[in-house]
Amino acid sequence: MGCCNNKSTDISTQEVIRESYGKIALQGGGCCGGLSSASAQASQALGYQSDELAALPDGADMGLSCGNPNALAALKPGEVVLDLGSGGGFDVFLAARKVGPSGLVIGVDMTPEMIAKARKNLVAFQTQTGLKNVEFRLGEIEHLPAADDTVDVVLSNCVLNLSVDKAQVWREISRILKPGGRVAISDIALLKPLPEVVAQSIEALVGCIAGAVLIEETKQFVRDAGLVDAVYTPRVEYVQAMKNLQDPLAEKIGALLPEGLDISDYITSVEIQAVKPQ
Repeated sequence: MGCCNNKSTDISTQEVIRESYGKIALQGGGCCGGLSSASAQASQALGYQSDELAALPDGADMGLSCGNPNALAALKPGEVVLDLGSGGGFDVFLAARKVGPSGLVIGVDMTPEMIAKARKNLVAFQTQTGLKNVEFRLGEIEHLPAADDTVDVVLSNCVLNLSVDKAQVWREISRILKPGGRVAISDIALLKPLPEVVAQSIEALVGCIAGAVLIEETKQFVRDAGLVDAVYTPRVEYVQAMKNLQDPLAEKIGALLPEGLDISDYITSVEIQAVKPQ
């Protein structure tokens, strides 16, 4: 993204994102296409089951998803899981049920308001399930608050695109994973470069679109981080949900695109799986 070529701009961009997500935590609303206006419907379109959603604490599903990393991860009892950009705890709480009382799920978010919201939701989750296997930590995904070689699975849902240093995020993922640990990430990827007017839009940045990169760039980040057996699976469900739900951001961006093209010509949701070598 053109606005993120120097350190001072990186910091200001990060602060814009932090402030915007703080407002989402306090006031509701969405990013990533604004799908929180119909969050349950959007989440079901992305592959979450209605019984999973019904069991979540109120407010955990904020419509910030672009895929279902929990479904990719095939989590096992006793595993340690870390969720990058955990928001209100949506995927954390789903993962905690799967790893059970002998496992641990850590949610990391850089926004204090999101951490506060998640910890409030955690009280309801613990009361409902009796599980004490969740932690929420304030931190940046470029500098994860976790020790080397301590995590079995890294999850993330529509967050890596927001980072101003994606290569560093992938290095951090590799650092904290145990040998043999795995990645299950859903993110936004570009099919081709965005028009400059969209790429420079702060609204599109917070909406998880202007910060996205080409799939080929992500593949290079993953290779450079030393992860192997990587699989990249584009999924059309996210963009289709934006269209079906008449997402305001998608409509605004569509109006800026060249005639005859729409948002599905530029972006897709992509599932990313990879492994840290033994």
